[in-house]
Amino acid sequence: PAWKRFIEIARSLGKPLVMRLNLNQQSSGANWQTHKNLLAASTPIVDCGVHYVDVMCQMTQATPLRVSGIAARLTHEIPIGRANYGQLQVTFDDGSVGWYEAGWGPMISETAFFVKDVIGPFGSVSIRAQNAAASGNSDNVDAHTKTEALLIHHAQLNDVGEFTHQDTIEIVENEPSHDELCLSEQHYFAQAIGENLDLTSHLQEVLDSMRIVLAADASAQRGETISLSDH
Repeated sequence: PAWKRFIEIARSLGKPLVMRLNLNQQSSGANWQTHKNLLAASTPIVDCGVHYVDVMCQMTQATPLRVSGIAARLTHEIPIGRANYGQLQVTFDDGSVGWYEAGWGPMISETAFFVKDVIGPFGSVSIRAQNAAASGNSDNVDAHTKTEALLIHHAQLNDVGEFTHQDTIEIVENEPSHDELCLSEQHYFAQAIGENLDLTSHLQEVLDSMRIVLAADASAQRGETISLSDH
């Protein structure tokens, strides 16, 4: 529910949007083993990035045009050709731009590892998850779904160039856990089947987000920007 509100506010900020999202995970022990298993088949900007790029697609409701990616292999514990750090930049046909960053492993920094920030002509909205973004919490899967609070900034100025509105904070309560969030998704899917809901827009956003993250992976490997009109 909080992410729905995050998207709703982002859509009210005008166009184009600037979207800044990341989720880096400093992992060790069993969590690092899980990440190494995932890295045998995928990369962080694909595995994690697809969810956040999907949010970008919902915020802009625009067509993605091109994507650039960079990546780095920071350990010899993962296969050659796999990167455990990556970043993508995507441009949409409404002028909106976004970046997403993700890294896994014992070497990953926890400085600014949890950024969820959107800027538009009329202001900005940011997820202010103080507990989830606290140091030592980057590999806590349950914390990844927490929003806690939304900081809303208004850009309007008066005749003397001062802000006309103070920043506001919306406190989010009764947030679902990671498993509860997955369960709510399954309930909605069952509802869609039972009530024959139109999921056309959902499907298009899923396809667009997958195209973006896979192109970002390819871009990082090739060292060139990829036009999504070719895919």
